[in-house]
Amino acid sequence: MLTITQALYDQIVAHARKDHPDEACGVIAGPVGSGRPERFIPMLNAARSPTFYEFDSQDLLTLYREMDDRDEEPVVIYHSHTATEAYPSRTDISYANEPGAHYVLVSTADTDGAGEFQFRSFRIVDGEVTEEEVKVVESY
Repeated sequence: MLTITQALYDQIVAHARKDHPDEACGVIAGPVGSGRPERFIPMLNAARSPTFYEFDSQDLLTLYREMDDRDEEPVVIYHSHTATEAYPSRTDISYANEPGAHYVLVSTADTDGAGEFQFRSFRIVDGEVTEEEVKVVESY
């Protein structure tokens, strides 16, 4: 189960809506081994695409160095789908290389009347996708 604060939830949703119609992406870092998402880090979608997201390689390198210096790890890796449901695509699954992370998908298809708003979380390990419950709390 992913437990996330209302503030972090709102920041992810706001980022997804702001970048629509392009996919938004980012990370929420937390203390190593805690499993607790704490620090919201919106990233630039280097692909600038409504159907694909890609972290800029230099931005990602900088982020991982910064997390290492702060004894953090990626607890949540999020991105949005702009015209489809919030479920990992084959590409999403192939790029999922953090087995300990929660992969959050937000569908902003409702912005265009293409479906209902969705905020879902998944574990993706060795190509296996498992949906998990999301619990939104005021604070930890």
